Amino acid sequence: MKVLQFTIPVPHDKTVIVQKDELPHFYPHLHRHQEIQLTWIQQGEGTLVAENNMYAFRSGEIYWLGVNLPHVFKSDPSYFSPSSRKKVQTLNIFFNVKGQLDSFFDLPEIKNLKNFLLNQQSGFKVPPQYSADVAEKMVRIQNSTGVDQLIHFIELLKQLSSFSELQPLSSCAQPAAYSEHEGIRIGAIYNFIMQQYDKPITLEDVAKQAHMTPQAFCRYFKKHTLHTFVSFLNEVRINEACKKLTDGNYDSIATVAYNCGFNSITNFNRVFKSVTRKSPSEYVESYLTNVASA
Repeated sequence: MKVLQFTIPVPHDKTVIVQKDELPHFYPHLHRHQEIQLTWIQQGEGTLVAENNMYAFRSGEIYWLGVNLPHVFKSDPSYFSPSSRKKVQTLNIFFNVKGQLDSFFDLPEIKNLKNFLLNQQSGFKVPPQYSADVAEKMVRIQNSTGVDQLIHFIELLKQLSSFSELQPLSSCAQPAAYSEHEGIRIGAIYNFIMQQYDKPITLEDVAKQAHMTPQAFCRYFKKHTLHTFVSFLNEVRINEACKKLTDGNYDSIATVAYNCGFNSITNFNRVFKSVTRKSPSEYVESYLTNVASA
């Protein structure tokens, strides 16, 4: 998995790109691009890695990804099974504020929207209570052309900019400036941990993937991700545990803990609470309450 610099193809007569995808699984490589990306997960589930953080995603959720924010929507392992009939479906909107829209965002009447764009480089998840309205506006943009499409686009930005207390996806104020070599190495580390999270993984194991000594790897990983190896591994495991718990198809919390790589339920409960600020049972109860209220 590499951090790839993408260039989104932009037709000469378009400033806002609408892309509908229907695939067996999400694009599996960590990547970034100059365009801001708004993605509505219409079908699919997995893990979103955004810079140095990760989130479980599900159908119906909408994510804003800032300029050059390294990211990957990583489908659950079941999507890669040879016998899988699963598929993912998304509606995406891309636009480059430094491209043909540059002069538009310099208009004094658009100042508030420009400030909103500048303040959301780290990305965010659209609050669940607004997802349906945002999705409806995205469909309007998809189904319109010319001036109408641009008007709907401005209406969408206006609505998004009205949301308060948006939680950034990345804890970094600005996306890290990875070199190609660093991007490849970090991508390989992420990929290895996310594929092997349910097995015993030692520091020596992951350091080998980066072709480093354990000591050098610890310094390198902390510098580029703001995580220690253990804290990142724990977040991967707890992220997977959250998905299993909220899916409802599990025998017991202890089963979830062991299937996510923990060797004791006590350690799992401690780590779970340190990551989510809730116990596993409190997390499930909170999730079900939110689903019911939605």
